[in-house]
Amino acid sequence: MMSFIKAWSLVILSLCYTFFVAKLVPKGIKRLILIIPVFLVFFIVPFLISSINLVGTTAFFITWLANFKLFLFALGRGPLSSNPKPLSLPVFLAVSCFPIKIQSSPKPTTSQSHRSREGPLSYTIKAVLLILVINVYDYSSKLPDTIVLTLYAIHIYCILELILAATATMVRAMSDLELEPQFNEPYLATSLQDFWGRRWNLMVPGILRPTVYEPIVQLFSVLGRNWSRVPAVFGTFIVSGIMHELIFYYMGRVWPDWKIMWFFLINGVCTTVEIIIKKAVNGRWRFPTVVGRVLTLGFVMVTSLWLFLPEFERCNIVERGLDEYATISAVAAEITRSMTSSLF
Repeated sequence: MMSFIKAWSLVILSLCYTFFVAKLVPKGIKRLILIIPVFLVFFIVPFLISSINLVGTTAFFITWLANFKLFLFALGRGPLSSNPKPLSLPVFLAVSCFPIKIQSSPKPTTSQSHRSREGPLSYTIKAVLLILVINVYDYSSKLPDTIVLTLYAIHIYCILELILAATATMVRAMSDLELEPQFNEPYLATSLQDFWGRRWNLMVPGILRPTVYEPIVQLFSVLGRNWSRVPAVFGTFIVSGIMHELIFYYMGRVWPDWKIMWFFLINGVCTTVEIIIKKAVNGRWRFPTVVGRVLTLGFVMVTSLWLFLPEFERCNIVERGLDEYATISAVAAEITRSMTSSLF
């Protein structure tokens, strides 16, 4: 915990430096040059953390999302520059550090309000499911490898939902801001484009769109607006693959074997082909909704079981994470016993 606190103190100090640099230097190359040391610090910060649970979250929040946000901020773009007036320091720190994006509309719509009322039940179910999965791990030696890897997939989804929802709730409580959802029922996706672009971990496509997708669209503008999107989609998957490999390296400290990169390359190629086919048929034909959902989730799961999920075993991530849970539980139990004995 001390290493975690020191690492995040360095993050906060670096962001304060960036905030005040922006007050003195206008957007553009000069501001970008002055922020380069912060980029380097954010790439080093995960190495300062020993906890497998905390290093993964920090790498995602800081090394990936915060660096990309600060790059846009240096050029006067992105969520840190999107408001009509400059963000205050606390809001700047929150939006920089956490996977949140301030909504353009300050008041939620009726559908949003209805969804938020359903939130607690949904998150409770995911929390219970996560606890069940963790307990099933005790019998993993007796289960087929495919089942164990499927448990990893459920674990990843539930814990991402809970972490991102808790983060958004905390920031909302502290700043009274309306925040966009991070997931949009990915299990209902009807196509790969729908899954990766509109439903799964929405902050990732939200930050990759202005930093990778849109520049590539402009670069290939000679192909026309519609067809320039094809290399842009594939390029976005490449960058996402590189960043995922980096995060796994931080967690496992094991040199990548590039299977995760292949996972994103295959999904990128298939999503690109899907887009080309959609443009060719121009809406004249499509799969029934149920069939589209089965094919989409089936493809994502098969490629995950083949290339993505085995990395958790290779890097020994789940076992180390469960050991940390056990240690925390033991410490909490010891503290409780000490407090009880002191009272009685």
